Amino acid sequence: MADSGSTYQVLEHQAGDGYRWKYRQYQLDGVPRGVVVFIHGIQSHAGWYEHSCTCLSQAGYQVFFLDRRGSGMNAEERGDVPSFRRLLDDIAEFLTALPRTAARGTLPVFLAGISWGGKLAVALERRHPGLVDGLILMCPGFFAKVNFTLWQRLGILFTRLFRPGTKYPIPLNEPDLFTATPHWQQFLRDDPLRLHQASARLLVESARLDGYLRFTPKYVHVPVLLLLASEDRIIRNDKTREYVGRFATPNKEIIEYAGAHHTLEFEPDPEKWIGDVRAWLDKHIDVRA
Repeated sequence: MADSGSTYQVLEHQAGDGYRWKYRQYQLDGVPRGVVVFIHGIQSHAGWYEHSCTCLSQAGYQVFFLDRRGSGMNAEERGDVPSFRRLLDDIAEFLTALPRTAARGTLPVFLAGISWGGKLAVALERRHPGLVDGLILMCPGFFAKVNFTLWQRLGILFTRLFRPGTKYPIPLNEPDLFTATPHWQQFLRDDPLRLHQASARLLVESARLDGYLRFTPKYVHVPVLLLLASEDRIIRNDKTREYVGRFATPNKEIIEYAGAHHTLEFEPDPEKWIGDVRAWLDKHIDVRA
């Protein structure tokens, strides 16, 4: 349970393999109009996105934010994962369990993937199709500007074979990669839950996920909203636009924010992108109605 006065509860979900991971369920007054499930990036966690989640819940949406196993509030096996398919199964099991919240089956469900989480959101359409009614992709990490060198990648691959749990620094530890706002840069420096290291296994699984995604566009048939930041120093916007353009769905909307950096939540005025997400959700709720 969250502290008194908070807008969310911290709850726990048990995965099919027994791992128990935490998520936030935002408080909602009245009957929800739809469900929005968020999944975060390689370093981040639900605590980075309290403002936007609160705004969407106040707009009538039931909001859940999942902390990926081994990251955020989940200390067990920190920085590690069994496989990228297990991560996809974690999300699918949670979405399938939504009937127990009296949501699934009566309300549209939208999956919002942020940065590295955008890769999982799209891959889910291939491994577990039919679970969501739309995708929101926020600066998704399909094509990275920042990466390990060739020799580092070869070393990680070798380590994966013999010591898969060995940790490596994630090459995104400079706060100014995420935001130009000094307040939020300091927030990132002080954040005790931010993931700074990843296991060789997780890093290799991320590369395997990239290969899986190469053949995934034809499986994406749901409406998609893509949000990009013009000053993004972490992902390549040009290749991201091209990739999303290959999705099977004809219902694609792309918005790029001039002057914005990778983590839209940390912009001086986040209300613009939050309003755009709300308007997109409202439009697709109305279409279903």
